[in-house]
Order: sequence, then structure tokens, then C-alpha cells
Amino acid sequence: MSATAKPTSSEDIIGQKYDRCLADLIVKAGVGFGVGVVSSVILFRRSYSIHSPIPTSLTLLKFPGRTWPIALGTGFGAGAAYADCDRSFNPARIPGTRIVSAVEAPASK
Repeated sequence: MSATAKPTSSEDIIGQKYDRCLADLIVKAGVGFGVGVVSSVILFRRSYSIHSPIPTSLTLLKFPGRTWPIALGTGFGAGAAYADCDRSFNPARIPGTRIVSAVEAPASK
């Protein structure tokens, strides 16, 4: 029984990053979609009478001009997930980081 851990392959690391990015995209786009639906309902509230030809449950489907908050919220969520994924795959793009080569690195003892 050895206590040493098996080294992780680069394919596993890339797979874990892709999985994390996909999960992040689903969560953030879903939250943005939810915020867009709620804001659309609040912004474009309309009172209908009993004899209204349009049921209130179909207002977002009947009037596509009222769906822009949904698209905007989903786009913001997907954009935030893309930015996080880009930072995960390319850490040199994180502000304030510097890549040091082995020649420049000080010898640690």
C-alpha cells in the first residue's frame, strides 16, 4: 500500500475544466434567464380585463418586444461564464499575473 497519489493526466485536467465551464454556463445562463423573465414581467405588467382576448400566460409569447430582458439576462450570464472559462484555460489573461520562465525564476531551497 503506497501513499503516493497517481499523477493526473493532462486529458483529465482539460476534461475537468470543460465540465466546470459547461456547468458554469448552465448555471449563469439559467440565472440570467430567470432574472430576465422576472424583470420582463415587472417592467411590462399590463392589466387585462375579463374580456381580454389575450390570456396573461401568453403575454411574453404574443409580444416579442417584451422578451428583450430575457435575452439580455441570458446573454449577460453566458458572457460571464465565457469570461470565467477563458480565465480558466488561459491564466495569463488574469490581471496582475505574470508568467515567469525557469531561467528567470529564483532558485528555491
